[in-house]
Amino acid sequence: MFDIGFFELLLIGVVALVVLGPEKLPGAIRSTIKTVRSIKGMANGFRQEVEQQFKIQELHENLKKAEEQNMENLSPKLQETVDELRNAAKSVQKPYSKE
Repeated sequence: MFDIGFFELLLIGVVALVVLGPEKLPGAIRSTIKTVRSIKGMANGFRQEVEQQFKIQELHENLKKAEEQNMENLSPKLQETVDELRNAAKSVQKPYSKE
């Protein structure tokens, strides 16, 4: 991610040790690690949400193409999309259907 070498890390560590002192340094390191992890988690969540929105948009566009062709003579990709949407609709209706 960052292009930091060993000597740069060593210099940062020495400066942190001088500024914070040996008593506060472990707590500062833990808090920094916790912050970096939470930022990475938020970035991953955002990335997954964007990917999901792109997939939904692609499914929507494929469904429009299939409807324009009156659901006949569909390409394999369009047929796969239509089948996926039908299966999703069935799985949503399943809990509400009467047995």
